[in-house]
Amino acid sequence: MISERMKSAFLDQINKELYSKYLYLQMKAYFANLNLKGFVNWMDVQVQEENAHAMGMFDYVIERGGCVTLEAIDKPDNSWNSPLDVFKAVLAHEQFVTSKINELADVAQEEKDRAAMLFINWYIKEQVEEESNVGDILSQLELIGADKNGLFALDKELMSRTFVNPVIG
Repeated sequence: MISERMKSAFLDQINKELYSKYLYLQMKAYFANLNLKGFVNWMDVQVQEENAHAMGMFDYVIERGGCVTLEAIDKPDNSWNSPLDVFKAVLAHEQFVTSKINELADVAQEEKDRAAMLFINWYIKEQVEEESNVGDILSQLELIGADKNGLFALDKELMSRTFVNPVIG
């Protein structure tokens, strides 16, 4: 059985993961308006990943005997001026999510919930990968600068990203 404190921490994180999905949907719309289909694809995969992350936690809480109660999702920002601005926001957001996953791990450790600690370790590893991938794209965008040919080449590259349903836990 999951403790009330642990359940509450997971429910808060589920909300953060669903917000991430919502934020990336907004970013997908931004790129769709620019007709950058590779960036659209990249964000679409990100949306699917965030949904999988939220549902992994959702199912885990239920599996541990907890009742899931969802809260409202905040409205995402949409005030970007360039693809570079978007990916700066993505990196900042992923760093925020990493800090929240680390806080979730702290609760599991304080509660001495070893099952939760093992489960959360997958998310910790995932965040390292997320930040690295976003950092790579951000670096490329910084190098590209105002070069539209470079932007279109990166757009083409991002078209190849595919969603692989993760095995969480």
